[in-house]
Amino acid sequence: MKEIHELNLAEDVRYTQDHEWARLEGDTVVVGISDFAQDQLGEVVYVELPQVGDTFDKGEEFGSVESVKAVSELYMPVSGEVVAVNEELEGAPDLVNKEPYGAGWMIRVKPEDPAQMDSLLDKDAYLEHLKGLES
Repeated sequence: MKEIHELNLAEDVRYTQDHEWARLEGDTVVVGISDFAQDQLGEVVYVELPQVGDTFDKGEEFGSVESVKAVSELYMPVSGEVVAVNEELEGAPDLVNKEPYGAGWMIRVKPEDPAQMDSLLDKDAYLEHLKGLES
């Protein structure tokens, strides 16, 4: 596993304490899991995602990621409706490991309240959160 200083933490996303990331792109929010999360999980072998049209509240479980080590739930960083699902993950779940902030994205959400993004952690705050997990 990577040391904290080796992690790839994107600057252009916000993070949850549960290790999801959210990136505002136009009027949608793209959601995935952080480099820390995929590193902790190990090789991702299956991703269970919701259907387009499903709606969730912030903090609600929207799917799961299965690795050779464990199954982890995925939690919504913002409330909203799922408008797209990354279907590539069905045949290539390891994209989550290879490109957590790119091709490994999971869902696109039309947020109920885009201001909820402001309550998420920026890169520096997320890094501090990770350091707190070490001790």
